[in-house]
Amino acid sequence: MITGSQCRAGRALVEVTRGKLSIRSGIPEDLIEGFERKLQEPEQDRIAALQAALESLGAVFLDENGGGIGVRLKFTQSEAKRIARMESEGGIVASDRVP
Repeated sequence: MITGSQCRAGRALVEVTRGKLSIRSGIPEDLIEGFERKLQEPEQDRIAALQAALESLGAVFLDENGGGIGVRLKFTQSEAKRIARMESEGGIVASDRVP
């Protein structure tokens, strides 16, 4: 489950207002604000609805993995194609060590 801070950051990354997130998730806007400001802790199903709505807009939530929780944007199709192209370019195999 996401935290209020992740919700706020995810909303900023996908550039959606609380009002629009409220419509997409079915969660009242005042509850979203309270969650983001750490004033309220909604039920798990409501948090899951917020997370699903943000993920459908392109947010990817990162679990605690030793470096901390977080959120990032999904790669677009064009970005994914460019990355795949760069990874398959090949070239001379050499050591990556810097002298």
